[in-house]
Amino acid sequence: MSTNAPRHSRPPQRSSHRPRHTGEAPRGAHTRSAAPAPRQVSARQPRPVQPASAHLRARAQAADRRRRTVVTGVVALVVVALAAALVLFVIVPVVAERLGLADNVPDGQAVELTIPDGSSGDDIAQLLSENHVVDDPKDYYAAVDALDAAAQIKPGDYAFTTHMDPEDAVRQLVEGPNVEGTRLTVAEGLTVAQTAAAVEEALGIPADDFIAQAKASAYVEDYPFLAAAADDSLEGYLTPKTYTFAKDDEPDADEVIRLMLDQYEQEVAGYDFAAAEQAIQSRYGVEMSDYDILIMASIIEREAITPEQRPKVASTFYNRLAQGMPLQSDATMMYVTGGEVTASDLEVQSPYNTYLNQGLTPTPICTPSAASIEAALDPADTNYLYFFITQDTEYFSETYDQHLQAIEENR
Repeated sequence: MSTNAPRHSRPPQRSSHRPRHTGEAPRGAHTRSAAPAPRQVSARQPRPVQPASAHLRARAQAADRRRRTVVTGVVALVVVALAAALVLFVIVPVVAERLGLADNVPDGQAVELTIPDGSSGDDIAQLLSENHVVDDPKDYYAAVDALDAAAQIKPGDYAFTTHMDPEDAVRQLVEGPNVEGTRLTVAEGLTVAQTAAAVEEALGIPADDFIAQAKASAYVEDYPFLAAAADDSLEGYLTPKTYTFAKDDEPDADEVIRLMLDQYEQEVAGYDFAAAEQAIQSRYGVEMSDYDILIMASIIEREAITPEQRPKVASTFYNRLAQGMPLQSDATMMYVTGGEVTASDLEVQSPYNTYLNQGLTPTPICTPSAASIEAALDPADTNYLYFFITQDTEYFSETYDQHLQAIEENR
């Protein structure tokens, strides 16, 4: 910005544990014998008779003993069943896992698998578990937390072994694919044309074929956010990332573009565009759409060099919009010239000439990084209207005189 800022192109840089018993009392033996002779009983000595109540008590006591016997037997059987279940479903699996015998899969068996682009933590944990690399997803998550690796895991083709130490498996995922394959690196700040050149170099897909395929109208039905894209352009949407393809995979331009659009959709899903746009409207009086935010982020990407500069560059541009000033960004004309911008270039009439035109450019001028999108959504709170940034210095100014002085001091 010159906002007259000399700018330089920057090299590319660059991802969840499962009886009934019955018994019958033995019958007593019965014997018969000859009946004894009747005994003479005196009327004065009546035969004693057992009271009815005592007879009933005896019967009740016998029944109660039988019930207690049955209950005791049932309780014993329940205890045995619970103990068996504990052994079968808890102790045995744990021991089997510790010994590497779960599912009869031996330790150290070679496993090759692919972590697809855009995989979630649950996806990776399930994939490792299904292939017995790390059987318990909880162990995988614990290793990721211990190594602080959640944001460093890379997609691609991997060679693992069964029942690995979870932290060793996660370390490999952080280091990256260890099976031969094809990697496509799309750096932050590339245009569609530059992305096409990178695709041609990595995958052999002709750049012209890629550019011809990269039209918003070809994808808007599957990616509704493209409805806002101007000039049928995918500029700004081909998300920077290292994409890995299996060694036998030969993707075409359509497949590659869909991977990039999937990545964009995944990355922006966590941003609250509506809330940010309302805050910008309130602070600056500037109305922004989701597409405007992407355009602003792309300009920030090409003007700022360090992550710390991005929110301040964003604030400078929003302040200029608020005051009706043109952005005066050299980077927007670099999109037209394809290289460094001269004084005469800034006099050329173009919708991307933000010296001659107020407001934003018609489309993004590159694919911004996540950091630039975040800066566009949440700019710093400053009164800056100018900045002067080189590879070695940065000056942000509130007045034009301060800006001129910064330039003079760094001639």
